[in-house]
Amino acid sequence: MVSARRGEALADLARELAGESGTLAVYPLDVTDREAVASAVKAIEAEAGPIGLALLNAGTHREVMAKGFSADDVRALIELNLMGCVYCLETVLPGMISRGCGHVALVSSVAGYLGLPTSAGYGATKAGLINMAEALKPECDELGIKLQIVNPGFVKTPLTDKNPFPMPFLMAVDDAAKAMVAGLESRRFEVIFPRRLAYILKTLKLLPYPLFFALMRKVLPRE
Repeated sequence: MVSARRGEALADLARELAGESGTLAVYPLDVTDREAVASAVKAIEAEAGPIGLALLNAGTHREVMAKGFSADDVRALIELNLMGCVYCLETVLPGMISRGCGHVALVSSVAGYLGLPTSAGYGATKAGLINMAEALKPECDELGIKLQIVNPGFVKTPLTDKNPFPMPFLMAVDDAAKAMVAGLESRRFEVIFPRRLAYILKTLKLLPYPLFFALMRKVLPRE
């Protein structure tokens, strides 16, 4: 079962996979609509039974910098990237808690590790997801729920195709999908890929601020 905003794209996906993995049930959904999320989960569980794995992957990027800083841009990112996951958690967790089992994976980003130029809004939402997952993890363990955070680096998609800057260790979609599946099947709390980029950014976070900001000024976009 899969949900996304674009109904036509979902229908195309269902037709594409019909001969490979059986019937794919699709549920068009805008995760920024709290009531629609609740209705979709109710419909899914009525038709297919309890949700065992919820992979929460909705998100987008908008450039947010000091020049032209817009509260509207930041709000839109928060509503989709952060609150979209919040609305889904609000709906799927009660059933998993009552059953004493379940699996939730929140897709964040390595951009949530530290403040990167142009990502003042995007990075804030991804850092929020990481923090939220860390806070919920111990309780979910006791409740029998497997909670994971997925922090990918750059994956070649229509969204990253718009990036006007170099993207180190850019991964093909198929390779990223395989890495995600392997991570979801593991016992790890944090699923990361590509590992080299994640470890580089984790190391940068350990630098003293003067050195960190000096490095970040070097990667600021120039007009």
